Amino acid sequence: MVLLKDVTVTFQNGVTALDDVSLTVSDGEFAFIVGESGAGKSTLIRLLINEIPPTSGRVYVNGFELSKLKKSRAHKLRRSIGYVFQDFKLIDSMTVYENVAFVLRCTDATTRTIRNRVPDAISLVGLKDKVKCLPRELSGGEQQRVAFARAIVANPKLIIADEPTGNLDPKTSLEIIELLKGLNEKCNTTVIMVTHEHEFVRAFGGRTVTLRDGKVVFDGFLNPSL
Repeated sequence: MVLLKDVTVTFQNGVTALDDVSLTVSDGEFAFIVGESGAGKSTLIRLLINEIPPTSGRVYVNGFELSKLKKSRAHKLRRSIGYVFQDFKLIDSMTVYENVAFVLRCTDATTRTIRNRVPDAISLVGLKDKVKCLPRELSGGEQQRVAFARAIVANPKLIIADEPTGNLDPKTSLEIIELLKGLNEKCNTTVIMVTHEHEFVRAFGGRTVTLRDGKVVFDGFLNPSL
C-alpha cells in the first residue's frame, strides 16, 4: 500500500511542490497520476522512492514509514519497488537477457533464481524471441518492454512507471499501457503510472489522481473511452 498523510514538500528556495496531499493507493490497484509540468508529479515519485523527505506529513510505502526508515533497511524498500524510467536506462552492451538479469545480480540472487525468473519476466512482456538482442536492435516500444521486464523480475510489490510513453508514438504508447494493465492484473502488482498525457488516461479510464500546483484536484474513477 502507498499512503500519504497531509504531506507537504517545500524546497529551500521556498517553492512548495506538494501542498497538504493525502493519497491512498491500495495493494493490487492501478492508478494514474496526471498533471502538467510543475504539478508535483516528480516530487511525488521522489518521495515514494525515498529520495527526498516530506517537509511535513507522513509517507508509507509497502509497509515502511519512510521518515522512520533506517539506512540499514533502505535496500528492502528499494527491492519492493520496480521503477520504470521514461528513457529506459538499458545498458547498451548487454543483451535483453543480461539487462533483466542485472537487476537480480545486484541483489545477490542465486544463479538458479536468475535462470528461473528472467525468462519468465521476458516472456511476460512478449519478448521471448528477443533475449539475445542488444538494445540498439530493438524498437522504442521493445526497449520499454525490456524496462518493464527488468522492473518486475524481482517480484516487487509496487511498480512506478514515470512517463513510460513519453518517447513513444501513440500506437506504441497504447500498447505499453495495455502491457502495464496486464501486468497489474496477472501479477496483482500495485501500479502507479505518472503521466501528463491526459488523452491516454481518458482512453483507458480507471483510478485517476490529478495534481495541479502541488494539490490533488481530482481523485476518482473515469469511464474508459476506448
